[in-house]
Amino acid sequence: MDIKTFVETASRLPADISLMVRGPHGIGKSQIFKQVADKLGLELVDRRLSQMTEGDLLGLPELTDGVTRFCPPDWFMDCCKYPRALLLDEYNRATPEVLQTAMQITLDRELNGHKLHSGTRIFAAVNASAEYSVNELDPAQADRFWTIDLEPTVEDWLNWASGAGVDSVIIDFIRQHPGHLRHKGQVEPGKVYPSQRSWDRLAQALRHSGVDLTEAAGNPPGFLYPICLGFVGVEAAISLRDFVKNYDSVISAEDILDNWKKVKSKVDKLNADKQNAISEKILVHCKDHSWSDTQVQNVAAFIKSTSSEQTVAFFNKVMETNNVGNIRALHKILGPELLRAVTAAGVGRK
Repeated sequence: MDIKTFVETASRLPADISLMVRGPHGIGKSQIFKQVADKLGLELVDRRLSQMTEGDLLGLPELTDGVTRFCPPDWFMDCCKYPRALLLDEYNRATPEVLQTAMQITLDRELNGHKLHSGTRIFAAVNASAEYSVNELDPAQADRFWTIDLEPTVEDWLNWASGAGVDSVIIDFIRQHPGHLRHKGQVEPGKVYPSQRSWDRLAQALRHSGVDLTEAAGNPPGFLYPICLGFVGVEAAISLRDFVKNYDSVISAEDILDNWKKVKSKVDKLNADKQNAISEKILVHCKDHSWSDTQVQNVAAFIKSTSSEQTVAFFNKVMETNNVGNIRALHKILGPELLRAVTAAGVGRK
């Protein structure tokens, strides 16, 4: 299941159904659960079972009126008093004793008589593959959950990265070279490979170093490659460095919006993939900006220069931006063009 479908589906399940996501490392499972929690209006409480003992779940014992009882930890009592989204991360890296304790939480929604709030949601995340050193969950444990194998798409990551402050050049690089987002296939021990998380960490490191890849276009700093190397590995680091070297010739959304006549001849020479990359930039810009009449006319002119299939795809995606003003203005100009494009695309499929 892709992330968009998961977030929408997970938020519709009853609060007393525990959710488990299986997937490889580095896809941002914690961030994905944060999206679900935000959609539900819940605060996320994130705990890693791999770092806990059973005492960390049960709490410390105390003697009251000659009777020993356990004082639950503050985070668990918070989930009992208020509706929360409780994430039990690295679930299958926990010790057997911790798993047995966690089972009471996931099945009975209580621990030592302390019941979770009726609005509290329980999430669990696991790495599921032969390449990980993890514990197998027996059927009784796995049966406690609504379980999904998460397979994020490149589009999922691009949408997340656009709102997370990842350098726009890195986003554009992944958009045009999606194979570098995450390594697929055999893994050599000790070799560095790219993942969704490693690209985010690279973006953070570049920000810390004061590097703006847009400003570095055409002349990347010498330390760009070695910084990239440690996060995404040799192949992706070389490819990104070369991409930045040539980025001064890349067309931005602002070029289309504000300087269409100047860049039209360039756009006409681009292949469909590169035109699609420009469309994606325009869609990102559309989400948070109100376009002037001139900008709308320039976007319309750009769309008219693309194929019928690209025109239909653009309109489908621009509707998802929910920017009603821009959508209406575009539709006034491109309504007839869209009808022709839909007809042409339909005939083409036949």
